[in-house]
Amino acid sequence: MYPNLKLAMSRKGLQQNRVPRILGINEANLSKIIHRHRKPSEAQRRLLANELMADEGWLFIKYDGGGQSRLLSNLGTPTGRQGS
Repeated sequence: MYPNLKLAMSRKGLQQNRVPRILGINEANLSKIIHRHRKPSEAQRRLLANELMADEGWLFIKYDGGGQSRLLSNLGTPTGRQGS
Protein backbone atom coordinates (compact mmCIF):
# COMPACT_ATOMS: atom_id res chain seq x y z
CA MET A 1 0.00 0.00 0.00
CA TYR A 2 1.05 3.61 -0.59
CA PRO A 3 -0.41 5.30 2.50
CA ASN A 4 1.26 8.63 1.77
CA LEU A 5 -0.64 8.79 -1.51
CA LYS A 6 -3.92 8.36 0.37
CA LEU A 7 -2.79 10.89 2.99
CA ALA A 8 -1.93 13.48 0.35
CA MET A 9 -5.33 13.05 -1.30
CA SER A 10 -7.02 13.47 2.06
CA ARG A 11 -4.98 16.60 2.86
CA LYS A 12 -6.15 18.17 -0.40
CA GLY A 13 -9.73 17.18 0.39
CA LEU A 14 -9.90 14.84 -2.59
CA GLN A 15 -11.82 11.60 -2.43
CA GLN A 16 -10.32 8.62 -4.22
CA ASN A 17 -13.06 8.63 -6.86
CA ARG A 18 -12.48 12.32 -7.70
CA VAL A 19 -8.74 12.17 -8.40
CA PRO A 20 -9.05 10.03 -11.56
CA ARG A 21 -11.61 12.44 -13.02
CA ILE A 22 -9.28 15.37 -12.42
CA LEU A 23 -6.28 13.58 -13.93
CA GLY A 24 -8.09 11.70 -16.68
CA ILE A 25 -7.08 8.25 -15.47
CA ASN A 26 -9.18 5.17 -14.75
CA GLU A 27 -10.63 4.97 -11.22
CA ALA A 28 -10.00 1.22 -10.95
CA ASN A 29 -6.37 1.75 -11.98
CA LEU A 30 -5.89 4.37 -9.26
CA SER A 31 -7.25 1.97 -6.66
CA LYS A 32 -4.88 -0.72 -7.91
CA ILE A 33 -1.98 1.74 -7.73
CA ILE A 34 -2.82 2.79 -4.16
CA HIS A 35 -2.99 -0.83 -3.04
CA ARG A 36 0.12 -1.77 -5.06
CA HIS A 37 -1.67 -4.23 -7.31
CA ARG A 38 -0.52 -2.16 -10.27
CA LYS A 39 2.69 -0.22 -10.78
CA PRO A 40 2.08 3.41 -11.74
CA SER A 41 3.69 4.61 -14.94
CA GLU A 42 6.20 7.45 -14.73
CA ALA A 43 3.57 9.76 -16.24
CA GLN A 44 0.99 8.72 -13.63
CA ARG A 45 3.51 9.26 -10.82
CA ARG A 46 4.26 12.77 -12.11
CA LEU A 47 0.57 13.60 -12.59
CA LEU A 48 -0.29 12.51 -9.06
CA ALA A 49 2.70 14.31 -7.52
CA ASN A 50 1.89 17.52 -9.39
CA GLU A 51 -1.82 17.46 -8.58
CA LEU A 52 -1.22 16.64 -4.92
CA MET A 53 1.71 19.09 -4.65
CA ALA A 54 3.85 16.41 -3.05
CA ASP A 55 7.23 14.86 -3.64
CA GLU A 56 6.91 11.85 -5.93
CA GLY A 57 9.30 9.76 -3.83
CA TRP A 58 7.36 10.54 -0.65
CA LEU A 59 4.03 9.64 -2.25
CA PHE A 60 5.26 6.22 -3.30
CA ILE A 61 6.97 5.02 -0.13
CA LYS A 62 5.86 1.42 0.23
CA TYR A 63 4.19 0.02 3.32
CA ASP A 64 3.82 -3.73 3.74
CA GLY A 65 2.30 -3.80 7.23
CA GLY A 66 5.57 -4.69 8.94
CA GLY A 67 6.03 -1.52 10.98
CA GLN A 68 6.43 2.11 10.18
CA SER A 69 9.97 2.08 8.73
CA ARG A 70 9.85 5.06 6.36
CA LEU A 71 6.06 5.35 6.46
CA LEU A 72 5.01 8.97 6.79
CA SER A 73 8.62 9.90 7.50
CA ASN A 74 8.01 13.41 6.20
CA LEU A 75 4.52 13.72 7.68
CA GLY A 76 4.76 17.47 8.06
CA THR A 77 6.62 18.05 4.82
CA PRO A 78 5.12 16.06 1.92
CA THR A 79 7.07 18.17 -0.54
CA GLY A 80 10.28 17.12 1.17
CA ARG A 81 11.08 20.70 2.14
CA GLN A 82 12.02 21.47 5.70
CA GLY A 83 10.24 24.25 7.52
CA SER A 84 12.01 27.49 8.43
